[in-house]
Amino acid sequence: MSAETPAVSELHLIVGFDGSPPAIRALDTAARMLSVRPPGRITVAWVAHLSGAVELSADATSIVESDFGQLAEEIRAEAAKCLASSEVPWDFSWRQGLIAQELIAAAESIQAAGTDDVVVILVGSSSSAMHRVVGAVAVTLARHSPVPITVVP
Repeated sequence: MSAETPAVSELHLIVGFDGSPPAIRALDTAARMLSVRPPGRITVAWVAHLSGAVELSADATSIVESDFGQLAEEIRAEAAKCLASSEVPWDFSWRQGLIAQELIAAAESIQAAGTDDVVVILVGSSSSAMHRVVGAVAVTLARHSPVPITVVP
């Protein structure tokens, strides 16, 4: 019998974050999870999304992307405020596309890096009645995510 303690994998939590109350609860949950189960880190992921029905000229697209950059800074600042009292390491990522697909892509890129990290996606539940009819990000993640997901009420 060996007295060696096996290495603990790092828990890497990807939190879908847009500054909404459900997203804030998801980020708070992630920070609390890692405060009792180190080592780990949080990637706060904001996904800029335009409806597929929106068609823009090249000039309009440039303006929207610039606005997305400014909004990303505001979202990052909100995440920093939420995590200020936490000592958990974190980073911020902003992506553009369909929200569930981009969160999955973020998880897959962490896994592709070859680390032994345990990757989990956390999202807040949607309070929108329309999402209950058409399908929320959480439902899409539950159907397609290659990593575990946690939906925070």
